[in-house]
Amino acid sequence: MSAETAASVFPQLEALLPHVQKPIQYVGGELNSTVKPWESCDVRWALMYPDAYEVGLPNQGVMILYEVLNEQEGVLAERTYSVWPDLEALMREHAVPQFTVDSHRPVGAFDVFGLSFSTELGYTNMLTALDLAGIPLESKDRGLDDPIVLAGGHAAFNPEPIADFIDAAIIGDGEQAVLDMTKIIREWKAEGRPGGREEVLFRLARTGSVYIPAFYDVEYLPDGRIARVVPNKSGVPWRVSKHTVMDLDEWPYPKQPLVPLAETVHERMSVEIFRGCTRGCRFCQAGMITRPVRERSITGIGDMVEKGLKATGFEEVGLLSLSSADHSEIGDIAKGLADRYEEDKIGLSLPSTRVDAFNVDLANELTRNGRRSGLTFAPEGGSERMRKVINKMVSEEDLIRTVSTAYGNGWRQVKLYFMCGLPTETDEDVLQIADMATKVIAEGRKVSGQNDIRCTVSIGGFVPKPHTPFQWAPQLSAEETDARLQKLRDKIRGDKKYGRSIGFRYHDGKPGIVEGLLSRGDRRIGAVIRAVYEDGGRFDGWREHFSYDRWMACADKTLPAFGVDVDWYTTREKTYEEVLPWDHLDSGLDKDWLWEDWQDALDETEVEDCRWTPCFDCGVCPQMDTQIQIGPTGKKLLPLAVKNAGPAPAASGHSH
Repeated sequence: MSAETAASVFPQLEALLPHVQKPIQYVGGELNSTVKPWESCDVRWALMYPDAYEVGLPNQGVMILYEVLNEQEGVLAERTYSVWPDLEALMREHAVPQFTVDSHRPVGAFDVFGLSFSTELGYTNMLTALDLAGIPLESKDRGLDDPIVLAGGHAAFNPEPIADFIDAAIIGDGEQAVLDMTKIIREWKAEGRPGGREEVLFRLARTGSVYIPAFYDVEYLPDGRIARVVPNKSGVPWRVSKHTVMDLDEWPYPKQPLVPLAETVHERMSVEIFRGCTRGCRFCQAGMITRPVRERSITGIGDMVEKGLKATGFEEVGLLSLSSADHSEIGDIAKGLADRYEEDKIGLSLPSTRVDAFNVDLANELTRNGRRSGLTFAPEGGSERMRKVINKMVSEEDLIRTVSTAYGNGWRQVKLYFMCGLPTETDEDVLQIADMATKVIAEGRKVSGQNDIRCTVSIGGFVPKPHTPFQWAPQLSAEETDARLQKLRDKIRGDKKYGRSIGFRYHDGKPGIVEGLLSRGDRRIGAVIRAVYEDGGRFDGWREHFSYDRWMACADKTLPAFGVDVDWYTTREKTYEEVLPWDHLDSGLDKDWLWEDWQDALDETEVEDCRWTPCFDCGVCPQMDTQIQIGPTGKKLLPLAVKNAGPAPAASGHSH
């Protein structure tokens, strides 16, 4: 790639910025961002979180890969985000290509264009970016100088709906994977790019850990189901495996978190305290695909927080994971950090707390230096029966006891999160959500002696996901979801005694159907995504931009040619024999184990957490050559140095 084709487009872009909303999001130059000289690097990555800057910048995944790549000699990584429709129109009018925010180079000039999908609703934004970048939408039309378009993130565990648009997908943890990929691309470039694009993709495929959709053919049965997925080139593996990073203490990223220029969704520094989850909630794709559990040590967390706060000046630290209170040393971590930052008034937050893992000591530590906002719990199912089906074992007693403690200790706000449309669910299961909320309010009034307490009930539609026991489940139609939620709303509103104290937030069933189509779709869904994009679909994750009617119209236009429809993908129950679109992508979970767990769900049988009990043979550890890594280490976070206590002795530079 010549330096001319990679020149900054900022002069052309700058003229457009006065005419768009929030121009600062396109300017770059954030604290801790990295700009490396183009000529001194031989492998160049453009990383994208396919959503607006305010959502994309705080994304941990992209931030980590940006830093991991830029630390390498001769490698550069720059970031790009989705541009809002106002700027998109001007860029098309003035021929300004999709650019990176770091040095405003055209995305088409890079070797790899890597997109991280945490949700499937970003697919239309990917097509917008490809088109603005001048990169052909379909991989088969790309030439030697086009970037390798790579998908990662949770949605990449089933990349089939976007198989025509991407060249490659990485499933699982990206840290080591992007370094391995960089090495292969570097060698191929150094040899003079022999065999062209096909050769570099083949070298990636041969490793067994990068999925190249073009090297696989999908054969269908007359009734529309998949017959098989077969490699069409010798040397390409039948199955591609996920990546798992072991020992998070060896990967303490981000070390220098980015500090946004414009307002973003999370104004805090985040530290991932463990990866993976084995609670086994059957609806939860994140928990299933990130097994096994790998904890960061208490001292590793302490070091990251210390360095991150120094590097950013943030005043809040988020302790991230799928279920943060499950860390084996969470009490010591919270107390240690609260002690250490007492004078600096640094707030701590745990984004996700399980009802049964909540204790008031922990909650008090977390709010000691910060503000005491509401508490959020996610029982997920409204009835005891539903919670058995989904394996989210929280009894009503647990919840009432927890909430009672919280209200008794001065909290005034509790938020409860549920799902509607879970397998085997009836109207009655959902109506029990109202009963639970009234009990919560009654208990709160009793223990606090106050009437001003609130309970907000937040409800999302359930979307069955690949690599979970519910991957075979029928999805509830949008109409049925809406009808069920309407009954619940009427019940809450009609409650004279408690209704006023209960807030009710819900999503209608329509976005869930589109998400379901994209999450369990196969390659035929690519035609729908493309049609939606061509019809103007953008930012589908945003309520104000999402159009259900557009998605359905495009599906009605494209799917009949294949003999299938939206219901075929979403509300139809799948059978054991059926080849699922993602069966050739190995998340480590044994398909028979998942099926047995699906049968257990239908029988309302719970399964324990394998972190604390014998193994259930889900298959991940032996297949991926990994194991559960948890503490406790027995260490404590000592204060780094006592403030204003005269010069510190030489030895106490670190926590011991």
